Amino acid sequence: MTKRVAIAGFLHETNTFAPTKARYENFEQGGGYLPISRGGEILERCGGVNLGISGFIGYAQQAGWELVPLLWTGAIPSAHVEKSAYERIAGEIEERLRTAGPVDGLLLDLHGAMVAEHVDDGEGELLARLRAVVGPSVPIAASLDLHGNITQTMVDKSDVLVAFRTYPHIDMAETGERAAAQLGRLMTRGKPFAKTFRQLPFMIPLPWQCTMIEPAKSLYAQIDGVETGAVSSASILTGFPAADFEDCLPSILVYADTQGAANSAANKLEREFLDREGRFAGKAYQPDEAIAEAQRLAAAASRPVVIADTQDNPGAGGDSDTTGMLRALLKGGATRAAIGVIVDPDSAKRAHSAGQGARVELSLGGKSNIPGDAPLSATYQVDKLSDGRFKATGPYYGGADMNLGPSACLSIDGVRIVVATYKAQMADREIYRFVGIDPEDQAILVNKSSVHFRADFEPIAEAILVATAPGPMALNAADLPFTRLKPGIRLSPNGPAFKREEAIKRAG
Repeated sequence: MTKRVAIAGFLHETNTFAPTKARYENFEQGGGYLPISRGGEILERCGGVNLGISGFIGYAQQAGWELVPLLWTGAIPSAHVEKSAYERIAGEIEERLRTAGPVDGLLLDLHGAMVAEHVDDGEGELLARLRAVVGPSVPIAASLDLHGNITQTMVDKSDVLVAFRTYPHIDMAETGERAAAQLGRLMTRGKPFAKTFRQLPFMIPLPWQCTMIEPAKSLYAQIDGVETGAVSSASILTGFPAADFEDCLPSILVYADTQGAANSAANKLEREFLDREGRFAGKAYQPDEAIAEAQRLAAAASRPVVIADTQDNPGAGGDSDTTGMLRALLKGGATRAAIGVIVDPDSAKRAHSAGQGARVELSLGGKSNIPGDAPLSATYQVDKLSDGRFKATGPYYGGADMNLGPSACLSIDGVRIVVATYKAQMADREIYRFVGIDPEDQAILVNKSSVHFRADFEPIAEAILVATAPGPMALNAADLPFTRLKPGIRLSPNGPAFKREEAIKRAG
């Protein structure tokens, strides 16, 4: 008998310390995601791109399910989702599910680290509302980002949560397939899995969560060893360390036929995780140091040295407009260098008004009021203009159609700058090429990204450095003004424990 399965998605990664909140129009536009899609639009737009919802669709078609597409939307990371935006989107998903008729299962494409102005646990709240619609017997499965901050409510109100296993996230669609497969098992077995949920006691800086390098590489390799026999699904989530609430933590999820099997697998993964705590660290450079080291390496290299401008990563809530690394490039006399993306709608507009080949005075970037940052006022050459539309072909975006709005390549003193109207993480070489910059021909590339860029840039990189120019996504969580974390949590691997009373006093 054909299974009737509803599918929906609502994705946002929330940095509660970021300068700009997520408005409804951000979900409409989509940023690095697709624009908001309803009903049949989901099936038309989501196939063949690297998203969980795409994996749902592919698996369901192979399984012969009848899909009931509700609503799918995502916005690029930022501060809290505005209450009006959350309620409008969550309310529409709930209403569409309510009027969809009986379903055998519900598949959700979620992030796992959404915080709204009025709700700390964005996904838990959504799951609770949707559970109330379908009732206790309809299985609910969800795909999650590896950076999810998992709550007990999320675990209780769903039947299985399945997380990415790669960072850069090149397995988003694959994770959607795995989540759909778990839903299929639940619909066939007619009863829920046993569950085990564990939280880990320390936070991990984003660059060192990368699964292409140790210790995360070997940690994630442990999943295959436990996901056998009675264990149906296991996930490790390294967490998103920039959300000020109690469940901002790494975690482990295991689903199995028996509670004993679930507990045993979770015990093994927890031991492997804890044994690696001290190895979740790495070398980071101050801006001038990063440029000097990149120039030293580039002098004898035939490939570009890539620098991650990690603290202004738009994939972690930054506005992608700080100028610290651009200043360091100019101060160091770097040539054959490029940086992107600096998001500055006014500068992009003025570049278009001036025209290609013109010289124009601009106060570029630096408009997010980040301490230690400011606009860089100078005369720039307009090298190339673009409407901002192109296809991102690298492994992370996976063929997504991008729209960065009116954009330009500006240059100054041997440094070329990708300037755009809308935010997108510099995680694809096409984000240089669409404004005429060939990334392979540069000596130094500065990417506003923490890790996702590695998927497309590591194959061409002589070396990869991490730099800490001023920005809203502190590399070390101990530098963030937390007040609401779980007491005793270590703010970095083997680092200081969080003391709530002292933190509240410091906050004023």
